[in-house]
Amino acid sequence: MKVQSKKDGVSSVARSQEQNEKMRLERKEQIMAAALREFSAKGLYATKIKDIAEYVGMAQGLIYHYFKSKEDIFTELVTDALDKMNDAVIELGKMPLPPHEKIKAAIKQLLYTIETSERFNQTCCLINQAANSTALPANIKEVIDQKRDVPYRELAKIIAAGQQEGTVVAGDPQALALVFWTSINGLAIYKATRQNNVTLPDAGILINMFVKEQNNGKN
Repeated sequence: MKVQSKKDGVSSVARSQEQNEKMRLERKEQIMAAALREFSAKGLYATKIKDIAEYVGMAQGLIYHYFKSKEDIFTELVTDALDKMNDAVIELGKMPLPPHEKIKAAIKQLLYTIETSERFNQTCCLINQAANSTALPANIKEVIDQKRDVPYRELAKIIAAGQQEGTVVAGDPQALALVFWTSINGLAIYKATRQNNVTLPDAGILINMFVKEQNNGKN
């Protein structure tokens, strides 16, 4: 008869804790994905916890083991989405590329993401709803006010640097950044609300709006 050592017992407990935590995180992610789908289609107040629970396939009461309320889910979705976008554009600014190449790379990657990621498009719908609602809880408004302008500021810096090098079109950098992000956001929402037979514009159309023609190669 094999006697389990104390060390083996500790390892078994640790593995069990890791597995439980993994399952908990997976379940939480399923809830957030379902909530994003419901919120982006219906908005915060028209969405019920039971709608989210039914989509995930769990009892309504179990949702409350992960989140206190649907407002908590909404806040986490908005915060996570804004943090990821802000981190991405900050990293774009740090890339060892000329400014116009950063803009081209961003446009190509964002169009690809819109084409392939339903979640990204749903998130754009969610952020648009949140940013334009006057009836959201104060904590959600605070998150949006703190975080939503970062991509505009960071892209404006890239645009200004490109203008100094003579590779980016003239114009107020803040205004050009506004055009950039509203174009991307609009395309994502367009794709989200028209699931079938959606043809996005060629990346070159958007690139030509920001990068001077002589610097807009096909590569």
